[in-house]
Amino acid sequence: MFKKNKSLGLVLSVISPVTLADQKPVETVVVTAHRVEKQHQEYSESLSMIAGQGLQLIEHNHIQQTLARIPGANVARGNGQEYLPALRSPVLSGAGACGSVLTMEDGIPLRANGFCNINELFESHSEMARRVEVIRGPAGTLYGSNAMHGVVNILSPKIGENTESLTGTLSFEAGPEDYYRANISAETAISVKEGVRTDLSLVSGGGNRDQSGYDQQKFSFLHSVTMGETQVRTRLAATNLNQETAGYIDGKNAYRNQTFARKNPNPEAFRDATAIRLYSILDVDLGRGKQLVLTPYLRKTDMRFLQHYLPGQALEENGQESVGLRSSYLFTDENSLEVVMGLDTEFTQGYLRETQKNPTGGSEFLRETIPEGKHYDYRVDAYSIAPFTLATWNINNILKLYGGVRFESVRYDYNNKMLSGRTAENGTACGFGGCRFSRPEDREDNFHNWSPKLGATYELTSDLQLFVNMTRGYRVPQATELYRLQREQVAAELDSEQISSVELGVRGLKARLSYEVVAYGMHKRNVIFRDTEYFNQSNGKTSHRGVELALGYGFAQDWRVETSSSYAEHRYRDTRELQDVLLDGNLVDSAPRAFGSYRLQWQPRQEITAELEWLLQGRYYTDPQNQHEYSGHNLLNLRARWEFDRWALSARVLNLANKAYAERADYSSFVGDRYFPGEPRSIYLSVSSEW
Repeated sequence: MFKKNKSLGLVLSVISPVTLADQKPVETVVVTAHRVEKQHQEYSESLSMIAGQGLQLIEHNHIQQTLARIPGANVARGNGQEYLPALRSPVLSGAGACGSVLTMEDGIPLRANGFCNINELFESHSEMARRVEVIRGPAGTLYGSNAMHGVVNILSPKIGENTESLTGTLSFEAGPEDYYRANISAETAISVKEGVRTDLSLVSGGGNRDQSGYDQQKFSFLHSVTMGETQVRTRLAATNLNQETAGYIDGKNAYRNQTFARKNPNPEAFRDATAIRLYSILDVDLGRGKQLVLTPYLRKTDMRFLQHYLPGQALEENGQESVGLRSSYLFTDENSLEVVMGLDTEFTQGYLRETQKNPTGGSEFLRETIPEGKHYDYRVDAYSIAPFTLATWNINNILKLYGGVRFESVRYDYNNKMLSGRTAENGTACGFGGCRFSRPEDREDNFHNWSPKLGATYELTSDLQLFVNMTRGYRVPQATELYRLQREQVAAELDSEQISSVELGVRGLKARLSYEVVAYGMHKRNVIFRDTEYFNQSNGKTSHRGVELALGYGFAQDWRVETSSSYAEHRYRDTRELQDVLLDGNLVDSAPRAFGSYRLQWQPRQEITAELEWLLQGRYYTDPQNQHEYSGHNLLNLRARWEFDRWALSARVLNLANKAYAERADYSSFVGDRYFPGEPRSIYLSVSSEW
């Protein structure tokens, strides 16, 4: 259906480990780029992929370990399966953070529009992924709200061809602190054109800090059938997480004391979460360069967790039920014009309850303003509809132009199930002027956004390509930002966040060398933040400028080096003041200028691969005033894999030098410096078999 340009078929250094024994260019396709399968070089934005042997070698225990190989990605791992995202951005936390990076599985958002969870990638079955694709930078034209800093798409396994009998894989892994994991996959053909596959992942870990273990189960079932020119893939995916959560440790450089770093100041904290998704992908080849893809889906999530980080430690319960349809239609005009257009629509019913079981401790002010009982109880019905189109004009064999636009309309219908205002649950007034929380009256909110895009690719030579892209992304306010108010605030007058981006890049592929270099500049406005009065505001501005490098070089028959590195500056660009300090021009906190992954790979034989990885985390400020900082760290990881017959053995030594470091450093005006300590040296061994 599409022209295939072999000159830039693999394109990627951004694709992790290529088989070292075969350095010839390999063609590859991507799914997320244009909502239909296309060659990577037919994409004018920054796209990274990790697949195949790369995922097998990483064998991640946490999605952060895979995303560390993506230029511009600087995910901060929390306790258990928690994390804070960063993609061409600071590490995102607090008001306005959740939903700034769109997370998907097979092109379907993991969470409903307006109901994000900062940790939502733990709901994907990433342990069994066949590929992880990351769009770096705004992608609102094709993907809408939340794709403001980029997109992470987990692609699930497909059913293999010519599966005549029941086949599968079984793997078992063990690690420190009573860590055990089992992965089981099986597939079989029902007929020549029909098959089924099932995947199961079971994980149990004791955690390297006191009372910080977790258990997680993930299951997926896939049915695939081809009927004439139509292929239908129907998938059921379910996850369950039961986690004992560890909080920050306090004190300047507290993470350096390995005994103290194992402490858990919040042994009572926990997170329980379940998620179920059912969807079908109908791919219809209409002939003559026309293709129709329809993806109806259902999803349901429920979560309970203790807000151990807040006075009173209230229990939050939230959930959502969604039904939606994502569609795209592609047609070509004599190979000079390609147009993809579609309509995405979704309906969601979401709820949130916050209940405090015990009286608040601490000062009289806290005891009076945060009473026990129910704080919030509301339901929100959300509706969204978004038509879009993207055209590709093939000027000639070396120049392509891209242009597109998306319009998205989102409506929230909010229903408060409690007394409105800032009273206790029974209507009793709080001391010191009123309760800390405030519940607005029933209301309706509407948001309308446009996301245009212009881009171009130009082939300087058969193995060297330039690309440029200008686009705008957006993020509608999330339900919790609109309706979980504080103090005397009666309504959140928030606008959609918007980000404008320009990027220029060059990518190339030679016999043993592949690379991509990208420079970008972004300006974000209507940034949502919580001010000194604990109000959610949306008049913030930030700027983001950076350079990213992905490079792979086979310098000898058995040896190869790879790098995914970034240098960026993220700054405040408004007149906000915090504790009498003007923030304009300051570096955004939790935003290191430099970070990256650097890898040396050795493959003496086709079936043996070893890798030494160096992870660099540059220093960064831990407060907006730029008065406190974390000095950064360097880590070494060693991985090896040996495949023989139908078996495979692998070993991973993470934090090889046993470095004391912080996964995340922060500064609080209440307690000072605080940290999520990193894990000490950890050795994981696994064995797997095909049958």
